[in-house]
Amino acid sequence: MAEKALAPVRVAGRRPALFLAALLFPMGVLHFVAPKPFDSIVPKYLPGEPRTYTYASGVAELGVAAALTVPRTRGLGGRLAALLFIAVFPANVQMTVDLLDNKKVPRVIKIGSILRLPLQIPLITQALKVSRSARNS
Repeated sequence: MAEKALAPVRVAGRRPALFLAALLFPMGVLHFVAPKPFDSIVPKYLPGEPRTYTYASGVAELGVAAALTVPRTRGLGGRLAALLFIAVFPANVQMTVDLLDNKKVPRVIKIGSILRLPLQIPLITQALKVSRSARNS
């Protein structure tokens, strides 16, 4: 009887986890296939080479995506996803600043970039929900 009560929690946590993994995995691959755009948004104040951050964040995205897909590591994956979304936020801000400073970029792209920044909040909250759901199953 207890297994039936837990089944909806497992199913409820699975889809959001796979959704987050589906967002993270292709982006992680892109960090290696086409690293230059990622290099360009690494905040200038960080020490070292931008490519190091590009590759490190690509590895992190692939690892977190993998953790989210495996039920046994899903709770950890959710927590790591939340931390990853927080960690890459400065790069998203840098990208927006760079776009706003570029007179050649169309206004609609600039507006889209600004509107994208608050979307980090639902990604973080969804990742934390995945973590909690995994711990409750």
